[in-house]
Amino acid sequence: MKSHFFSAILTAILSLNAIAVNAQAVYIPTKENLQSRQEFADMKFGIFLHWGIYSMFGQGEWYLHNANLDHKEYAKAARGFYPSHFDAKAWVDAIKASGAKYITITSRHHDGFSMWHTQQSDYNIVDATPYGKDVLKLLSDECHKQDIRLHFYYSHLDWTREDYPLGRTGHGTHRDNSHPDYQHYLKFMNAQLTELLTNYGPIGAIWFDGFWDHDEDATPFDWHLDEQYSLIHRLQPSCLVANNHHVTVHPGEDIQIFERDIPGQNTAGLSGQSISQLPLETCQTMNGMWGYKIVDQNYKSTDELIRLLVGTAGKGANLLLNIGPQPSGELPATALTRLQELGQWLSLYGESIYGTTAGDIQDAPWGTSTRKGTSLYLHILDSTTTSITFPPSLKLHSATCLNTHAKLPLKKTKQGTIITLPTIEKCPDTIIKIIGVR
Repeated sequence: MKSHFFSAILTAILSLNAIAVNAQAVYIPTKENLQSRQEFADMKFGIFLHWGIYSMFGQGEWYLHNANLDHKEYAKAARGFYPSHFDAKAWVDAIKASGAKYITITSRHHDGFSMWHTQQSDYNIVDATPYGKDVLKLLSDECHKQDIRLHFYYSHLDWTREDYPLGRTGHGTHRDNSHPDYQHYLKFMNAQLTELLTNYGPIGAIWFDGFWDHDEDATPFDWHLDEQYSLIHRLQPSCLVANNHHVTVHPGEDIQIFERDIPGQNTAGLSGQSISQLPLETCQTMNGMWGYKIVDQNYKSTDELIRLLVGTAGKGANLLLNIGPQPSGELPATALTRLQELGQWLSLYGESIYGTTAGDIQDAPWGTSTRKGTSLYLHILDSTTTSITFPPSLKLHSATCLNTHAKLPLKKTKQGTIITLPTIEKCPDTIIKIIGVR
């Protein structure tokens, strides 16, 4: 009788767990979450920050893996990590002036080092470095003060912890691989996520990375995403979940990420997944690397960055543009210049970017378009284009060039309405605002 009783109890518990998992599988976002999604989609531009002890080596954020370093020797770098020039206000001032509306920063990357005062491990910026300050707390306080939304990047994989079951990366770090324990590691991650969503005020999103580490497993690896996503939505219902997994979105996710590509393109080989109805985000580097690399001065020009922002907005997506802060805590001088110049452009033409959706024309030879209500913004990226013809079925009320503020004549023909474009030298984006499109 006793064994049957406990068997019945166990069956009931498993049934409840199944119901909970199934409830997340048919995830229904809350009102707060839907509002947060819309606010996120309207922002259109954010800044990504890859910063950690890897910055000290000046070799990018994958240096531990790429150089096959002993993880214990690598960890000694924390003893010298003293970003004396870190100034949260200066960072947020520069990013806000760029026209960006949110910041995504690496809270913990694949090297396992936590950039906040976590209680789950002493391998963090407060306990393991002479700097001894919680930079995420300093940054979150300043973001809230200046009304810049803060997102936390969080790595699903770890090249240093012995409980993480190694995937296809991190095999050269000399860590003990004899006793992986994913349940223990999952408990650790969820405890860290609870800290980030409890002690740092309202957080706009948790941005996961690392799922792809087990994409070659013979048996599909179970990351227990349902449990983790449920935890996030329970702690902060308006916090969005994003996962840079390079595959179709999972239940419980609120943002779809495209790495190094505009949605619909796949030039980097990481974005072949179909486009969902979720808010979209393209993450891209300002130069070549994500983390600080001392020899990487291959910065995209301001004109290139403007075209990237415009092309991304033309697909209805946000651009998350990355900067790798220096080990001193400073943003590189060239990055600061690009931020300033992007801010100048957005101060003039931001109405064609912020709060827009994908336009009626997305992949034209001359460029793309964005839409806001009955206003259509044509972004002419090909300077050789002299005119555009709209089909007769499309009714246009008026057209204005935002660059010159000049009204443009609409010539109606049997073939449609023709707009003759002005000639503007050295212009990365000629913008035509058409009112009354229906």
